[in-house]
Amino acid sequence: MNIAKMIDHTLLKPNATKSEIEKLCNEAKEYGFASVCINPCFVDLAYSMLKDTDVKVCTVIGFPLGANTIESKVFEAVDAVKRGATEVDMVLNVSMLKSGDYDYVKKEIEEVVKAVKSYGDIVVKVILETCYLTDEEKVKACQLTREAGADFVKTSTGFGPGGATVEDVKLMRQTVGENFGVKASGCVRTAEDAKAMIEAGANRIGASAGVKIVEEWNKLKMS
Repeated sequence: MNIAKMIDHTLLKPNATKSEIEKLCNEAKEYGFASVCINPCFVDLAYSMLKDTDVKVCTVIGFPLGANTIESKVFEAVDAVKRGATEVDMVLNVSMLKSGDYDYVKKEIEEVVKAVKSYGDIVVKVILETCYLTDEEKVKACQLTREAGADFVKTSTGFGPGGATVEDVKLMRQTVGENFGVKASGCVRTAEDAKAMIEAGANRIGASAGVKIVEEWNKLKMS
């Protein structure tokens, strides 16, 4: 298993600098990560550094609260794709989900999916922010995401009070089935963490410790 190809090498902290994003992109090229996941203002920079490589440019939409309007999420996503992003991780509207307004939640995902996929094979991941949800709400969010035409469900932003857990990843995989993406993100800091998430059903890992994870993985000869 090439663990690097399963990792979105991530830097989303609010005080990230251009030089830190450049370092992230260089590491992504060196280690062969699936993508770099960065804030929207850095999409142009990341695209310019990675356009001739296999590393994708991923950015976040409605981040980190998910409370933006549908129209603003659509605009933000389309703008990112026009600038070179080929993967977008949108935060689901947690407030609407917990209010039981499932039509709204499904519609916002559908609108983002429809808008970005008109530009090509853009991958849409939906961040559930599982730390705020009951198991029933997690299941419902997964069902809505799949019905709306997205490609992945993702556990967390990394900005909430909790990150990915093995239990949540198992539940998400069980709900979406085999042929759908599950991304574990938040609190995945070691090769052992990554292995546990993959064994639970994740096929993508979001981590700021990507280099550490790969080096530990190779050293321990994990599979």
